[in-house]
Amino acid sequence: MSIPYKVPAPSTPAYTTTMPSFAKPATIAGEGVAKPPSVDVSERSTDGSKVPFATYLAFAEQARAREANGEYAANRTGSETPTEKGRTVSPYEQELLNARRALRTAGWLSVFYLITTDILGPFNAPFAFSQVGFVPGAILYVFMGGIACYTGLILWRLFCRLDSEQYPIRTYADIAERIFGKWFKHLCTVLQTVQLIINVGTILLSNGQSVAQIAVYNEFCFSVQILIWALVGMVAGQIRSLKNYGWLANMAIWINLLIIFISMGFVAHSPPNYASAISSYGPAIASGPVTTHAFVSQPLYSKVNGIMQMVFAYGGAMIFPEFMAEMRRPMDFWKAMLLICTVYMMYGIFVYAYQGQYTLPLAYQGVSKYSWQTVGNVLALLSGIIAAGLYGNIGIKVAYMHVVEEWMRGPPLMSKRGRVIWTIMVFLYWSLAFIVGSAIPQVQNISALVAAVCIMQFTYTFPPLFLAGYMVITDAMVDDPGDTWHQWSRWKRGVFSGKWYWKAFNFCLFLGALAMACLGMYGAGESIKAAFKVSSATSLGCTPPV
Repeated sequence: MSIPYKVPAPSTPAYTTTMPSFAKPATIAGEGVAKPPSVDVSERSTDGSKVPFATYLAFAEQARAREANGEYAANRTGSETPTEKGRTVSPYEQELLNARRALRTAGWLSVFYLITTDILGPFNAPFAFSQVGFVPGAILYVFMGGIACYTGLILWRLFCRLDSEQYPIRTYADIAERIFGKWFKHLCTVLQTVQLIINVGTILLSNGQSVAQIAVYNEFCFSVQILIWALVGMVAGQIRSLKNYGWLANMAIWINLLIIFISMGFVAHSPPNYASAISSYGPAIASGPVTTHAFVSQPLYSKVNGIMQMVFAYGGAMIFPEFMAEMRRPMDFWKAMLLICTVYMMYGIFVYAYQGQYTLPLAYQGVSKYSWQTVGNVLALLSGIIAAGLYGNIGIKVAYMHVVEEWMRGPPLMSKRGRVIWTIMVFLYWSLAFIVGSAIPQVQNISALVAAVCIMQFTYTFPPLFLAGYMVITDAMVDDPGDTWHQWSRWKRGVFSGKWYWKAFNFCLFLGALAMACLGMYGAGESIKAAFKVSSATSLGCTPPV
């Protein structure tokens, strides 16, 4: 699958800025996309909306050409840094450019592992099938995976068209800023922070459930079991740099894969965990033979909740740009997406086939044999706290950079004052995550809620809007007479010239995804209300949901 669109080659000087800024851009002459002006990468503006759009395109085109020629591999040793044509690169610029190129060392298979760790593996996929059945589940998993792959390709294409060493894209919000301006960047930052807090809360909840199952013969208050991991996170979160977390992240990847394989073996040779199913779904489920269905008869909100689990499974899009920024060849990104779609769907079908209506939101907790159950839970605890630490670190850094440094003009992160603020933010962040996990002790519903509020936007809603905006900007650059976004002529040229039908398709996809997100919020809210009526767990209570 590819996106049939190519940056137009302007026949006259090409220039523009992001659409909402309405600023009069500076002219950039050149051939192809544009010839970049001399840019001091050490002192460039942090406000991306002030940089002419053609500058991003030109530098990105040069960067992709170097990747195609294998220059990143040659430059990872730091022995040589090519200069830009027509300009002299200072020694300091050479050092900065070479350092950025040296960061790009990950391959597509590594990105698959990273995304698998990011979204906590496919452990909620079986629950999704239990809510909709084999046929809708398989169709929707492929469909949602296909759309996620398409939107991932959009992000990949935009990343490749806009990222360079001079103007690197480090986060999802950077793409938003370059196309729509600062206000959209702030929106993405807020949603990203909310998603990361809820994700950490979900991990704390799942770890608490693991402790509850392990300590079944020595029970203590479930909220305390969650609090333990929040306190561990507060201590581990004092580390500001992730450079020493590399081996831990690598270990978490293999632990997750190990859980997948052993849980499949355990599920195939163990009856379902009836007691945990009754605790989660209420006594109405009772005990009886395992039944599976091609089509499951459920209320609308339950089916929507199941679909939101699929959305959650494809929820790594929020940090896809971060992953692509670490890749040697960002254009190999699609391979990782294809592998994820296949693995997740097959795992969901396998577990649901053996456990049917008793399938738990965390598949590895659905084993009835205590020893096998404990193996999965112990491994999940190790992987979970590593993932929570990474989530927490990234989430606090996002908040620090955008709130403390940008909005409040506070001290740099690595300064002494930054250390004090960081410590306070760590305690606040993990406290909020604890409240989220303990207030809604329902993994399946809390994941559906974050999927509807945040993940739907990052994975399905925003990318087609980004592509439509990108195409409007680049089409407006063709035969540019020098008008601005204040004038209808520029909007007319951008919207109705070129492949207008492709822009219309992506805008309709944006509206459809937005409607699905609203439906998901309804489904999550109704599911939370229904679960509190039948589940043994209560908000901030002592009874575990498993």
